[in-house]
Amino acid sequence: MITLYGRANSINVIKALWTFDELDIPYERVDAGMAFGVVDTPEYRALNPNGRIPSLRHGKVELWESNTICRYLCLLAGGDARGLYPAEPGRRASVDRWLDWQLSTLSPAERNLFWGMVRTPEEKRDMAQIRKAVEDSAVCWAILDKRLATGRRFIEGDHFTLADLVLGSFARRWFGEEVRVPDMPRFPALEDWYARLGERPGFQRWVAPRLH
Repeated sequence: MITLYGRANSINVIKALWTFDELDIPYERVDAGMAFGVVDTPEYRALNPNGRIPSLRHGKVELWESNTICRYLCLLAGGDARGLYPAEPGRRASVDRWLDWQLSTLSPAERNLFWGMVRTPEEKRDMAQIRKAVEDSAVCWAILDKRLATGRRFIEGDHFTLADLVLGSFARRWFGEEVRVPDMPRFPALEDWYARLGERPGFQRWVAPRLH
């Protein structure tokens, strides 16, 4: 049995949970992080010296970093992982670049929008910082909107891949009512794509619930 450690309202845990659902891979989850603690125990630090979530244990395999965990699950599924992770090198690399882009570019841009609007009491919000995060996030989402506006149903064409799953999880932090700020830019192609993701059971189960 695969064990995943992490609380279900963490976006990085959500990516893994959605991947489990898409691939019908059985697992068990142990709550960890924030109110649940666990991450500072010696046992957990032996699994993940960063003290962050998620972490995964599967027999002798011990992993951290959410996108790595998602890739590992796809590799366990074999082949192209039901289309999530194409086997052809060029197509797989194209998916991988979006996962790397999420880490290097999108996450830093949107972080203060989520933390400012969701995790900070209204009276303590730094609205200048939040609006800057809106601007920075919009630059990122404009890149994806332009790609989708070419007629693609999904990021890599007509088929849902790990790129859609990972970026769709973060799009919840752009489209969600909990993070809406007046005069946020509109991205029509991105909105249509996000609506398509919303039809998937894994999205409905893990991504759609209220941000907190």
